[in-house]
Amino acid sequence: MQIKSEVKRPNQLVEEEAEQERDKHASLLERKSFRIAITSIFSALCIVLGYMLVHLPNIELFTLSIFLSGFVLGKKNGIIVGFLSSFIFCFFNPFGPSPFPLLTFQLFHYSMTGCLGGLISDYINKKDYFKSDGDAFTFPIMVIFGLIGALITISFQIFSTLISVLTYLGIEEFIPYFLTGIVYTVIHIIGNTLGFVFILPGLIQLINKMLS
Repeated sequence: MQIKSEVKRPNQLVEEEAEQERDKHASLLERKSFRIAITSIFSALCIVLGYMLVHLPNIELFTLSIFLSGFVLGKKNGIIVGFLSSFIFCFFNPFGPSPFPLLTFQLFHYSMTGCLGGLISDYINKKDYFKSDGDAFTFPIMVIFGLIGALITISFQIFSTLISVLTYLGIEEFIPYFLTGIVYTVIHIIGNTLGFVFILPGLIQLINKMLS
């Protein structure tokens, strides 16, 4: 019995240290000044990434970075980052501001993307296969992120096209108009899916280490 208790001690110490790291992480994010600062940093990062890749057709990290903000900061701050960054990027776009109906949808879509990041964080953090201080490149996490990236992008492509068609053409032109840009749509879906699978877990891992 004495030997068993001695064997258990190192494991107990590891668990206690991990718990302390999680508490430290949580306490940082609970500070109002810190949350304001990191929310501002995330908003600026999203905007910069949006402008950096704006000339590459349908290749972007804008969606991923907004989702990441919600995953790290929670639903409320994810919505704030999504709204602020999409308003600045879409209104002051180098190709011109989005028309009002499309801009309204973009603000809603990206706000909900940030919120979804927070919801997925709440869900994944309860699962045994995810540890905030562990390896995020595990099969279940990569599959979940890949599916989310694909669904977010597909919904954006369908609804943004629908709004544009209803604004300028008419519902009967939806399918021809959608099929005209199908190549760029596929590129967008594949690009975001791969980004969510291979880039997002690494960024989450990095940020968790920075906050620990």
